[in-house]
Amino acid sequence: MESNGERIGRAFLDHAAVHLEQDLMPKIRSCVELLQEKDVWWREAEVENSVGNLVLHLAGNVRQWIISGMGGAPDVRERPKEFSDRGSVTKDEALTRLERTVSEAAAVLRSLNPEELLKDRVIQGFQRTGLQAVFHVVEHFGYHTGQIVFVTKHRSKTDLKFYNL
Repeated sequence: MESNGERIGRAFLDHAAVHLEQDLMPKIRSCVELLQEKDVWWREAEVENSVGNLVLHLAGNVRQWIISGMGGAPDVRERPKEFSDRGSVTKDEALTRLERTVSEAAAVLRSLNPEELLKDRVIQGFQRTGLQAVFHVVEHFGYHTGQIVFVTKHRSKTDLKFYNL
């Protein structure tokens, strides 16, 4: 019989997967599909990140923190390349990479025993519990989704109508 803590842990893992797959990822997909290739890699200043860089960065972060850090896959992330890329992949390739990564991460989240949320681990050089790792990924993904939405509105001059109230 599951304890309340186990049920809460299971709900947290499941909700994190759903939020990434069914809320945040569709927003990014809509943005990338709306933008022209040149706009995906546009940046107003060199210190800024393009939508393309943010998509690559999210794929790297989710893979490192969830698929590797929580799921045990090898960590092969090359973080500096996520920001230095200037269009070596098309917007469709970058989007596909992120969509596959999110799907794989959601599967890892759904497969985890809720007790994994309390275990310590080292991810990207930081000692974190599983709970902290999952929370970080969802928060980080939401943060960069907002940046992608902002750039998309700026470049396309379009109301994305995510919330038709």
